Amino acid sequence: MNALKSFFVDEWYFAAPMTLLAFVAFVLVAWRILLNFSSRSSLDDLWPDLQDTLKRKGVRGAAQLCREEKGLIAQLLFPAGLEASEQGAGAMRRSMANAIEFEILPRMNFLLAPILAIAKISTMVGLLGTVISMINTFSAISQAKSGDPSGVTSQAGAIGLALFATAIGLMTAIPLVFFHVLFKDGNHRMETKMKAAAQKLITLVQNTRITTAVNP
Repeated sequence: MNALKSFFVDEWYFAAPMTLLAFVAFVLVAWRILLNFSSRSSLDDLWPDLQDTLKRKGVRGAAQLCREEKGLIAQLLFPAGLEASEQGAGAMRRSMANAIEFEILPRMNFLLAPILAIAKISTMVGLLGTVISMINTFSAISQAKSGDPSGVTSQAGAIGLALFATAIGLMTAIPLVFFHVLFKDGNHRMETKMKAAAQKLITLVQNTRITTAVNP
């Protein structure tokens, strides 16, 4: 504990920026987690209402219903498909694919690049701090009197202190890389879910039109 305190006091010019990097990174992680929760759509509850609205109010009413729901699938994906439904299933598919690529995925990937960048930078800053501290330590050892073992012994604590920079950099980077992998995996699963939901919406619109034509 005393060694860690000494690091923050004696090596403050590295400890301060590394602490700031760690704080910013975990704020970004918390922000991304909150965004992930807000982007979820409760499709199990939405499908029955959407089908009923399609029958009663048509495509415009269904699109308006989706915009009032929570989540990226309901607010962005479904309206894009419904607005193109008059041009057929192919147009719906293209419109929803564009919505996924240009609107939804950029929102889902928001903050992932800074999180990964800070993970890499914190590791490099930690290594730089260790290298500089080790250079200073060995320089002090080389200046000690020849044959005086106390010179080396007095610098042993400084060598251990230098390693704190790398340790703090790794303690910052490892969780960030872990969260980054989780976020990327979640985005991949979300993209698969969106494609399945898009196909289901196309089928729903087509079936509703057939039912309406048979039973006007």
